[in-house]
Order: sequence, then C-alpha cells, then structure tokens
Amino acid sequence: MPEERPTMPPVRLRTDAELARDALAAPLLARAVRLARWAERGKPVASGGALPEGELREATELLELAGDEDGPLYAAQAWQLAVDTGLVEIEEPSGADGDSDGDGETDGDRADGAATAEDEFPAVATSGEELRLITEGGPRDVLEIWLDGFETVLADAAAPDLSDIAAQIGESGELDLDALDWNPEEEAELLDGVLGNLYLLTALDEEAATAPVPLPALAASMIVPEDMDEPTDDILEEVSEAMVRLDDQFRLLAPTGLVDYQPVDEALIQEVDGEGRIQEPETAQELEDEDVSRYGMVRLTPLGVYAVRARMLEAGIDAPAVGDLADRGADILLDALPGHPEPAARAEAEQWLARRTPEEAARELLAAARGDDEDAPLRRLTCQQTLSLTGTEAEPALREVLDDRHLGGLARVWLAEHGVAGVPEPSEEMVFWLTVDTLAAQLASEGDSAELRDLVRGLVDQSGSFFDSAWRVDHPATADVLEAMGRLHPDKKAAKEARKAAFKARSRA
Repeated sequence: MPEERPTMPPVRLRTDAELARDALAAPLLARAVRLARWAERGKPVASGGALPEGELREATELLELAGDEDGPLYAAQAWQLAVDTGLVEIEEPSGADGDSDGDGETDGDRADGAATAEDEFPAVATSGEELRLITEGGPRDVLEIWLDGFETVLADAAAPDLSDIAAQIGESGELDLDALDWNPEEEAELLDGVLGNLYLLTALDEEAATAPVPLPALAASMIVPEDMDEPTDDILEEVSEAMVRLDDQFRLLAPTGLVDYQPVDEALIQEVDGEGRIQEPETAQELEDEDVSRYGMVRLTPLGVYAVRARMLEAGIDAPAVGDLADRGADILLDALPGHPEPAARAEAEQWLARRTPEEAARELLAAARGDDEDAPLRRLTCQQTLSLTGTEAEPALREVLDDRHLGGLARVWLAEHGVAGVPEPSEEMVFWLTVDTLAAQLASEGDSAELRDLVRGLVDQSGSFFDSAWRVDHPATADVLEAMGRLHPDKKAAKEARKAAFKARSRA
C-alpha cells in the first residue's frame, strides 16, 4: 500500500495579481529587470555572461548602488539572476578564438595588432524573451519567472561560501571536499526545514505569523531534540553554528522577497577555531535584559508562503490553500474543515458558500451531514457552523428537515438564531439527541477540553435529572458521551451518576 502523502494545514494565499506585484517589487528581481532593459541593445560579456569591470560599474550606477560598498556585489547578483531567468540572453561566439569574422580576416590579421573588447569579451548579452513576459504577460508569467529566480538563489544559499572554497584549494588546484566540511544534502535539508517551520507557523496562526521569529528559536527547532529538557553544551554549539549559517542564508534570500529579515548584529559574531559563533548570554537574566532582535528576526512574506508551498507541492506534500474546496462537494468540505485553523476554516466555508445560492448550499450541506457513523456528529457540528454564515434565503432548506431525526434539532437552532417565526417546538427526545450529538462532536474535535468541561457542568447543573433520561437516547455515541461526562464533571456525585448512566446505555445497546 502506498504511503500517505504528508499533509500541511491550509494557507491563505494572496491573489496572483497581488503576488506578482510583490515579486516585481522585490529588490533582486526589480534590479534584474532594469538590467535586462539596459542590455536591450547588447552588452559585451565574458563567456558565460559575466559582466566586464566597466560594464559592472555602469550597471551599479544604473541601479543607484554606487554609494554602497556592496553595490557592485548587488549589481552582479541582479545581473546573474537576469541571466538565470532568461531576462537576459547570452549569445556565445560561434567559433573558437582566431576564427574568421566572416570576411576572411581573422582576429590575428588586424593591421594594428591590438586586442579589442570583442577579443577579450567575445559573448554578447541582450534582452531575453522573458523580459517581454514581464511587461506583456499575466501575473502567472511573472510568478513563474520569480520562482525560477528564487530557486537559483536558494541553491546559492545552500552552497558553501566562495572564500571557504578558495581556502581549501591546495597548490594542486584541486578542491578537498572533506576539508571543506560541507554536506550539500544537510545544508539543503536545514534550510528547507527552517522554511517549512516558518510556513507551518503561518498556516497554524496567521496573526502570530505577522510577528518575526527570533533566529535562535528557529535554529533550535531544527537541532534541539523534542524530548531534551535542557540542551547540552554540544547542542547549544550546534545551534550557534546553525544561526551563523542561517544568518548568511537569510541575508542572501531577503532581496528575493521571500522573507523579511533583520540580520544578526555583527558585534555578536565571533571567530572560534576559524568558524563563526554567536555570543549568547550566559545567564537567564542576561538573556532577559538582551534585545532578542540583535540575534536575528525573520518572517515569511506572503510571497514566501507562495514559494514554499510551490516547493512542497513539487516534493509530493499535500499543501492545500484556502479556496481549494470551493468547487468540491459538501461531504468533502465537512470532512476537511475540522482540521483547519479557525480563520482558514471560516474563509474556506465562505468561499464554498459564495459559489452557491444559500438555499442550494444549505440543502447540500444538510444532505452531507446525515449518518450514524463515528464521524457524523462532527460533520453535523461543522454543518451547523457553516450554515451560520448563510442568510435567511436558506430557510426553505432548513424547514424541509424539521422532522429529520439527525437534522431537525440543528435546523431549529438555525431558524431560531435567524429569528424565523412559526418554528414548532422540538420533542424532548430530539433535544436530548441533539445534546448527545453536540457533545460527541466536541469530544471528537477537542477531546477533554476545558470548554467541554464547562459545557458538561452547565448541562448537569441546569437539569438535575439529566442522567435519568440521557442513557435512553438512541444515539450511537450515548455511552461514550456519558463516560466522558463522568470524567469531566468536577462533582463526585454527578460523575458517579454519569458513569452509572453510561453502564445502563451500554446494557441497553
């Protein structure tokens, strides 16, 4: 049997148009687009596309980065992104050095014998087809270009620093990978894991995700074992090393628009045995007094959520987005919503309802909510919550099920909440059945929660003879619900009555 695909909580994505605007506003792509337009008439470049020093200086000035000491680096990175994404195309020379230029004269036959720019930089860079898509294509075209560029930057972020590579190349000119102490799989796994954790945080709590995450907490989430109460010195050293690596990687990724990142304060980074370490506070008080933002703060942007989800889908992970269920049946909707975080569940329900008239939606939801199976109570509770988002236009569908054993109770609740007149009173049997059904749904969704404890106490306190009637309710979950009430009610006498009622219910069954 095939393994189940890992499933993530659903995320709310911005529209393609909004995401495309974010992508075009990201510093790296914005600079790459400007350089692609600059190269429209052709620029001499080295084989492979590297800009000559003079052209790089001109590109830096064009991007208004001449006053920044890292300006040439930023310009080179933007140019490389333009090449990697096809915004700029490189036309390599057709022949080897010294080939004929087409009129029988070779480069070495020139009268003055001087080398020209064409000799030293034989390739030509021009604007590519992808640049046209930036201006004439749709949002999807822009996002595809941005994703291509993001993937190249992500690969660079997981690669070792060039200075580290140069230091490990001996006189033979060969690279000693063992001395480099770099495992590409481990580096990629660390970065993917951290991005996955940020994505999960965004999916589970949209409000919390708007606040940046301290880099130490993010690094620790990947390294400190879950069952370790107090990290060892070795583990803390690993966390510190990971923070340094992540700091470098997020600095590289931030210009893509993937993350909002406040880097680690340079004053906190020290060299130990030739490797970077973060100076961490030695005491809890010192940590409390320290500004945690100095250790780096990171947040996944909406564009970042889009990108990480795209990577997860490619990896075979089920990463749903709010709105995926809008065209699916009510049965699928009711099964899925209980697993959604509350804001996502409401947004998903609203999008599903928007595709149908209120009456059609209500009729479809009610039909899907029927059943005596184990999951049925939670389906009905989810149906009731979804129906609460509909207006009075749904009334005819609710009136149709007033006599239904499964649905008559929730239909009366809906009609009463909407102030509808002429609703018949429910029988005592229906009231008790709905009570058991609701408690069973709460148990299925939340377990023995504090909210359910309060609900149980309120029910028993309101009706002193509750258990005398409850055990007779013809509901598949009656015995389980009464047992749970015995666990949850704080009064020993009431708890004992609940257990006795549960025994009677099982005997009756």
